[in-house]
Amino acid sequence: MNYELLFPAPGTAPVRYALTGANGGFARSLLMQTRAMPALAPVALCDLDPDGLRGTCTELGYADAELITCTTPEEVRAAAAAGGIALVADAALLAAAEIDVLVEATGSPAHGFAMARDALTRGVHVAMVSKEVDSVAGPYLNRLARTHGVVYTTADGDQPANLIGLVTWARVLGLEIVAAGKASEYDYVYDPASGTVAYTGRTVPGGGIGALWELGGDVPGTLRARSAALASLPQSAVPDYCEMNVVCNSTGLVPARETLSYPLCRTTELADVFVPAEDGGILDRTGVVDVFNVLRRPDEASFGGGVFVVVRAADASVWETLRGKGHVVSRSGRYACLYLPYHLMGVETPMTLLSAVRHGRPSGAADQDVHAVMAVRTDRAFAAGETLTMGGHHHTIAGTTPLLRAAADAGPRTAPYYLAAGARLTGDVPAGTVLTLDHLDTDARSLRDAWLKGAAA
Repeated sequence: MNYELLFPAPGTAPVRYALTGANGGFARSLLMQTRAMPALAPVALCDLDPDGLRGTCTELGYADAELITCTTPEEVRAAAAAGGIALVADAALLAAAEIDVLVEATGSPAHGFAMARDALTRGVHVAMVSKEVDSVAGPYLNRLARTHGVVYTTADGDQPANLIGLVTWARVLGLEIVAAGKASEYDYVYDPASGTVAYTGRTVPGGGIGALWELGGDVPGTLRARSAALASLPQSAVPDYCEMNVVCNSTGLVPARETLSYPLCRTTELADVFVPAEDGGILDRTGVVDVFNVLRRPDEASFGGGVFVVVRAADASVWETLRGKGHVVSRSGRYACLYLPYHLMGVETPMTLLSAVRHGRPSGAADQDVHAVMAVRTDRAFAAGETLTMGGHHHTIAGTTPLLRAAADAGPRTAPYYLAAGARLTGDVPAGTVLTLDHLDTDARSLRDAWLKGAAA
């Protein structure tokens, strides 16, 4: 694909965008990239910390004089007229900015939903970075966008959009998707010299991982042994479920299992792991999404942040040739893994903005539906009135476990995880309960209604 032909240098005005959550990491990478692209122009930046946002922008090379703090609609319009960039703390002020597309990156389900809904309703495209919003309200917002003649899309540069791109690329080429997935956020790095495993700054005894380095003949058995050997380390994370929920809703694929599999495996093993059980792998069905934990040595490249598809190898001779070209092909020769071992955050998001505004089409899925539900199961008994408090980088609700269920396996009133977060319980809830909307008293009523409308369509 020649991207210079797809997105030629504009002979017209640049694409004007607003950005929420503008002082976050994803936003910073987009703002950095915009400095190198005359085709894009930030018009309004929204963040609860406008002073910190100003500091970030000046670090990235924006002139302090062009950054205009605004507290009224009139000031936002005046900033644009002067060729400046409006910095706002109140998202309501974005309605005064003349923009082509909103990039929503707050990570806040209720607030992000409201900002996306308002933008679409006034005829502004939306690039959704906040997977928390997308997992609950993506199908509703997708339909709302079509109603108003604009685009709603996942944003290139993060794992959900990258995996949607890889899946659809493979489908266009006629490849059969056996499984699609992503790596968990951090690698598990085994040092053969010391016999230890490093993970996010922690180093623990390897528990005999060296003896389990090869898959051997019993792939599921080896994977179970690896997981047990590193049981002292976390092996799952809530955001993975959210991201795979977005991919399911955008592709029609379904979860491999409701708790996801999280095998500890090496990149070279993916085509032997994510294949049907009858062929020695871990899958009970095909056409699924899943997540793995990257096991590697210090001298091997990271896969953290990467995505993959496992496809059926239709012709053994062709795929043996491709094995010789360095591609990952199963030991049986029946399956192959194609992968992108990275994501570039906001550095890639301009592709989405240009596609939406210049071509009127998403870079993600054109249609979304509820193909999976990210649910919440209680690990302990909860009392009426307790709040389901979510905390930490990994969005954990203490005392619960996330699940990702195919829509056909979830009840019609199952509560999505990011709607349950922050809600109060209407009654006592026993351990082992999958929460429904009837369990929740939530202030996020607009988000709840959007979920119900999206699920009912």
